Amino acid sequence: MGKSHNKKRNVGIIYELLLRNISSSLIKNDKKSAQKALDIIENRFGKSTELYKEFRLFNALAKSTVSDTSVAAAILTEAKQAARRCDAKVLSYEKSRLIRDINYNLKDEKFYHRRVPEYKTYATIQTLLNEWRLKDMSDLSKTIQFESKVAEWLINTGKDTASFDVENIKNPNVDSLVVKIMSEKINEKYGKKLGNLQQHVLKEYVFSLAEDRDDRIRDVLSDIKNKSILDLENLKSSTDNKVILEKIDRVKKKVFSETLEEINDESISRFLVLINLREEISEAL
Repeated sequence: MGKSHNKKRNVGIIYELLLRNISSSLIKNDKKSAQKALDIIENRFGKSTELYKEFRLFNALAKSTVSDTSVAAAILTEAKQAARRCDAKVLSYEKSRLIRDINYNLKDEKFYHRRVPEYKTYATIQTLLNEWRLKDMSDLSKTIQFESKVAEWLINTGKDTASFDVENIKNPNVDSLVVKIMSEKINEKYGKKLGNLQQHVLKEYVFSLAEDRDDRIRDVLSDIKNKSILDLENLKSSTDNKVILEKIDRVKKKVFSETLEEINDESISRFLVLINLREEISEAL
């Protein structure tokens, strides 16, 4: 992308980093810190601001999925017109105030160093918005190149389309933010999207952290453990293959040894894998 991209003035990246700051605070049960980041979002992304207008435009390009290139081209045309209606001077001023609030109020040394999975795409979208606003002064070859990349992204059906709008981020107890971040962490580790039961486990785990009680998540994990053992027994009774029987016994011992005394990120990860195992057994029976 040429020179280093200025992530501090990228509305999409900054918003994602604010969400990660909130999620990190909630996982630590630090609601005071989470509220500070929430206040920044509410104060700086008000509906009347240019920052909010750019964020909505950015979010549409980052999260939408369309059926073909003609639809993508039409969206880019509309987005270009919307970008050019923005007051660039006011937007720049509002971004400076946002950066100042983050630096002075959050005091989070890791803030700008947290990973944003779609960083390159977000950088492309922001650069394209900036180029569109330059009109006749823009770099035509760069604009064409980035429009092509964003069009390809719009057609990409495999991207994460989960969208967290400003209007939905009001309560520091909102669990969807934490679930989103934890889901990404698990997805990166195991290379697949989480199923419904796995999402449910994550939500219960988040509730247990926020409320400082683990009875609900303990019951959920205990049920998964018991049903997994039962599934393994059923699989064992359905085959006489010695190699498979030996593997089943080894897996069953590991499941039996899974303790629920300490529930943390690592144990939750193991149970998410166990859910995958149950699904595979179900397909085999």
